Amino acid sequence: MVTTIRIRSRDGLERVTITNPQTTTISDLKTQIQTQLNIPIPQQTLSQNQNLLLSKTPQQITQFTDMSNPKTLISTLGITHGSIIYLTYEGERNIAGPKIVTPAGSFGKKMTMDDLIAKQMRVTRQETAHCESVSFDRDTANVFQSYVNENLAFAVKRGGFMYGTVGEDGRVEVDFIYEMPQQGSEEGLLLFRDENEEKCVEAIAGSLGMRKVGFIFTQTISQGNKDYTLSNVEVLQAAELHGESGLKEWVTAIVKMEVNEDGGNDVHFEAFQLSDMCVRLFKEGWFETDVGEGFDPKLSRMKKEVVIGSKDVKEVDNDFFLVVVKILDHQGPLSTTFPVENRTVPVTMRALKTHLDKSKNLPFVKKISDFHLLLLLSRFLDPNADIPALAECVQTGTSVPEGYQLLIDSMANAS
Repeated sequence: MVTTIRIRSRDGLERVTITNPQTTTISDLKTQIQTQLNIPIPQQTLSQNQNLLLSKTPQQITQFTDMSNPKTLISTLGITHGSIIYLTYEGERNIAGPKIVTPAGSFGKKMTMDDLIAKQMRVTRQETAHCESVSFDRDTANVFQSYVNENLAFAVKRGGFMYGTVGEDGRVEVDFIYEMPQQGSEEGLLLFRDENEEKCVEAIAGSLGMRKVGFIFTQTISQGNKDYTLSNVEVLQAAELHGESGLKEWVTAIVKMEVNEDGGNDVHFEAFQLSDMCVRLFKEGWFETDVGEGFDPKLSRMKKEVVIGSKDVKEVDNDFFLVVVKILDHQGPLSTTFPVENRTVPVTMRALKTHLDKSKNLPFVKKISDFHLLLLLSRFLDPNADIPALAECVQTGTSVPEGYQLLIDSMANAS
């Protein structure tokens, strides 16, 4: 039985075929990579850990030893048809270029300005992200994935903007997720941006010393069988939001369900940056945005040819635009016990009363140290004065003025 193994390297996602995975060793797999992808065996380092692609020195690469024994059967590592293996290699790679045929009468052919521009648009792979790493507040990440897993069963897509901080070293920390009004389906995610609500979100974030740092969305179970990281539709949406942000450290994160070695399901987070070239191509209108069912979802179509290596192409593997970002976690400053906005059940003042009753033994500033609670209050209090004042108390951990305490308590009790 012919089995296809997906190989992800700095060159994108490629495929290697083997005849019998049950008897194939790591040595056999490396031989096929040498034969089919033209990468010499001594230069290859393989791993099932995507962090291999983040390694910047030979010493870091040697830490990935899960596939270092050439005699190990790949079947014992759970590698089957469609599995992804990560590959790094030394040196440059020789790839056979296309056969060039000069049509009769083409000598001296005039080229338009668009033709000249297209010939100059050389798309190269970005090796290093501007973002050193992204760290998720554990509770925030759990609240997001739990809703998608337990309520939506990963049957439809869900998304949100990530807010937090960006360090001088390029380390991004995510402390809360704002879920805008939206409609998810099996293959798509429509965002119904509410300008007034987003202004309140920005005011709260700014007063907490935070800013918008990225976009997070889920992939559905049906997408788990597809051989791509992001679909062409997802690349378009991510590129639009990345370009809108103007933040070089902007992170795109995906959450998906994967089958583990025991046959059970695990929720898996991945983080990327879209390359500078990808964002530029989107801003300049190079992407074909009308992508129907007939298009291969793992390829982004260009309106004009671009140059990749020695080839002029109009279709680019989506993985070519992605730069892997390392994921960490931390315990952030906010609580995450208040109901999240824009989900199936509307959040009302009744939720505020319930929340205050449950946390009655806490200092008042701790009771309101939740972004989603502050967002609810912004509907009824002045978002330009009252909400920033409350958020500043949360950020500094100082006591909430008694007047605000009485006002919030009365609002809750009136529900």
